[in-house]
Amino acid sequence: MRFKSGLYIGIFGLIVVLLGGWFFTLATSLLTYFALLEFFRMAEYKGIKPATKTTLVSSFVILISTYLENIGILEGEISNSILPICAVVICTWLLLQPKSGTISDIAASIFGLFYLGFLPSYWIKLRGLESVIITSKGNFFPLENLSNTSGLNITLTSCFLIVASDIGSYFIGKTFGKRSLSQISPSKTVEGLIGGITCSILLAIFFAFLLKWEYPLLVGILYGILISLMALVGDLIESMMKRDAKIKDSGTFLPGHGGILDRIDSYIFTPSVIYFIFVILKYINS
Repeated sequence: MRFKSGLYIGIFGLIVVLLGGWFFTLATSLLTYFALLEFFRMAEYKGIKPATKTTLVSSFVILISTYLENIGILEGEISNSILPICAVVICTWLLLQPKSGTISDIAASIFGLFYLGFLPSYWIKLRGLESVIITSKGNFFPLENLSNTSGLNITLTSCFLIVASDIGSYFIGKTFGKRSLSQISPSKTVEGLIGGITCSILLAIFFAFLLKWEYPLLVGILYGILISLMALVGDLIESMMKRDAKIKDSGTFLPGHGGILDRIDSYIFTPSVIYFIFVILKYINS
């Protein structure tokens, strides 16, 4: 059952990434909707009462506005102002309740908006990149061949590297793991971390040569390490929250896998960092 559900998830993810556009945006919105419900369920176990419905709507608005910015309907200045506006709306909603909200209620609501609204929106930004053109012309880095790094390529490769990192860390950790990596997740080991990073690096180098990037060995190593570490951060953050809420899984939506948040935790922190790096590279070579 676990293998079948994992296979279905992988096929679904591959299809929506390939389709892009509204399909990718709506799929991302749907996943974050269920993940946000699971997050608020964990918060409620702690006696916190977040602005669930308002935050769900706000998260959807952020994701849709990001896509509208991608296709040129919405100006960047307007899109960038959506997050603070949504935060104000959430705080106002809590303020107007018969029983006024607490610091914990506000913090959980705003963090939920950031965690499962703002951060996932960077997947839409990445997928919407027509072409990350980084030409040298005598500038800081000669990266002409990164011009074929389209949003589709970088989104697919990032997802594949996260999968490779997860698989490598699981099997290497299970087989050779002895030293615990973190008290937050006792099952994770230093050996597993090394295995995950190694698998991510090897696949990243393969993609770097396949896509004919400049300095494929160096780029592959750095790309693989970055993806693996960001996936680990996402995993540990969710583990920390589940540990605090005293639950094993975030939900039961996926047979053999737990909840939606259990499946996408490794994907939450990655896109914003990757997008930022490509923007910086584009800037210094413009």
